[in-house]
This record gives sequence, C-alpha cells and structure tokens, in this order.
Amino acid sequence: MDLHAMADNLTNPALLFFLLGIIAVQLKSDLRIPENSSKFISIYLLLSIGFKGGQELSHASLNAEIVLSMLLGVFLASIVPLVSFFILKRKMSPANAGAIAASYGSVSAVTFVTATSFLDFESQVFSGHMIAVMALMEAPAIIIGVLLINYFKRNENCEKASLGGIIKHSVTNGSVMIILGSLVIGFLASAEQAEGIKPFTTDIFKGFLAVFLLDMGITSGRHLSDMLKKGVYPFLFSSIMPFFNGLMALFISMQITDSPGNQLLFAILGASASYIAVPAAMKNAVPDANPGLYLPMALGITFPINVIIGIPFYFSIILGFG
Repeated sequence: MDLHAMADNLTNPALLFFLLGIIAVQLKSDLRIPENSSKFISIYLLLSIGFKGGQELSHASLNAEIVLSMLLGVFLASIVPLVSFFILKRKMSPANAGAIAASYGSVSAVTFVTATSFLDFESQVFSGHMIAVMALMEAPAIIIGVLLINYFKRNENCEKASLGGIIKHSVTNGSVMIILGSLVIGFLASAEQAEGIKPFTTDIFKGFLAVFLLDMGITSGRHLSDMLKKGVYPFLFSSIMPFFNGLMALFISMQITDSPGNQLLFAILGASASYIAVPAAMKNAVPDANPGLYLPMALGITFPINVIIGIPFYFSIILGFG
C-alpha cells in the first residue's frame, strides 16, 4: 500500500470523530450527546446495518462456494467470541469480557471497505456475496456475547442458570431483535421497496455514524483510565488476537475459494473488530460493560493495525501461496 493510501486510512472520519470525542474529554469540554439521542442513533445504526445486509443476502445466487462462505462466516462469528471470552475472563468481569469478545467476533464494515479499496488498487476482484457474509457475521457474535455475559453473571450471583431462559433473553434482547429483524425485513423487501427508504437506510448513515462515534469517543474518554489500569493486557490482546483470527480465517478460506480477493476479505473479516454494531448493541444490552475498554481496543488499536499492517500482510501471504 502506498503512502497516499496509508494517509487516507489514517484520516478516516470514523477514526477522527472518535479521537475528537476523547480529546474533548481530556480538554474538559462540555461537549455532550443527549442520552435519548444516543439511544436513537444506536437503534438506527443497527436497523440500517441489518436491513442492508438482508438486501445483499436476497441478491446472492446460491452455489457451493457461497454456501460454504456463509457457513465459514457464521463459524468465525461464533468461535472467535467463544475463544476470546475465555481468554479475557481470566483478567476481566463477564460483562467486559463478553463485550470485548463480541466486538472481536463481529466485524468492522469500515475495515472491510478499506480492504475492498486495496483490492481495487491491486486490480483484484472479489465476489459480491462477501458483503452478505459480512452482514451474516454481525448478529451471531452479539448473541453469543450477550448469552455468555448472562450465563456467567447469573452464576456469579448464585442464581440458577437456565440455558433456555438465557438463550431466550439473549435473542429477544432489543438490540439483537432489531438487527435480526432488520436483516429479515431487508431480505424480504424488493429492490424497489428498498430504494424507497434508501435516503434513511443509506444516505444519512455516515452522518449518524460520525455522531455515534463522537459519542463513543466522549464515553471512552471518560473511562480511558480504566483501560490503562488493566495494564498491558488489553494492548496485547487487541494487537495479537486479530492476527491469530485473521490467519485462521485466511487459511480456512483457501480451502473453499481460489479468489485472492475473497481470501483477503475473509482474513479481514476474521481480524477486524466491530466498533459500530457491537457498541450500539452493548450500550443498551449490557450497560455495565465498560466502553472505555472494548471501544478503544477495537477502534483505537485493532482498526489502525489492520488497515496499516494487516491488509498488506495478508495479501503478501496470499500472493506467496498463489
């Protein structure tokens, strides 16, 4: 990746609005996002992500590679949060471990888009169904994260844990319901019907995302000391775990697709961490999970590492095997 592309990635508005929120707190500014507005934006982002994902799924024509790709996506979105949770639980509370695990099991749409831009620069093509795979990976990690948090928090409180009850509570949680429901609605809606609400689901998405990340930056700035108190552990996890996940996704994907573009996108889907859907879900579903941990880890450490180092690193591996 050339220096100009690196500069573009480092000046990504998503990262800068988040940093602005942190800076505002450090400068003791009175900048605030009203609580009700923040909750509305969280719901909107989940609705928009789910609906657009459903639309992508409805346009995909099934074949063996597409089915295997989707299964791999769901597998990654399930195994990564499970492994991450039990690694993190040794040092953190169930709420924080579950929120971080869900972030790393889910995906970063911005990192995914950055990888597609890299592929365009390298004159490499990728299949459209990879966008549907990305959409499929949002919800499973959120559900597993909420399920693990509920299960272990009940055990800590010496409450009798009913697996069926925990699953029901996790799946019917408002944040999970909105993204799953929107996914189904997007799948059922025709292209003409989707076009009718495109100004809401697509055109204003980046604007609301900027406000949301500003709010998350403010929230993280208030709790940044909590991450520093955890010592080097969060830094090590958010720096090393993405490469483990990305390499696992890459080598599995090589067994189901010969496309270098698809392989790179799988690596990035495995390596990236969500700082949109998961924080939006956890803000309402698990309010005692500290965004000063999971958001700086995903956005402040993993995101730039993936963009600056990860994408060209995985691509060089793919070329080496090609």
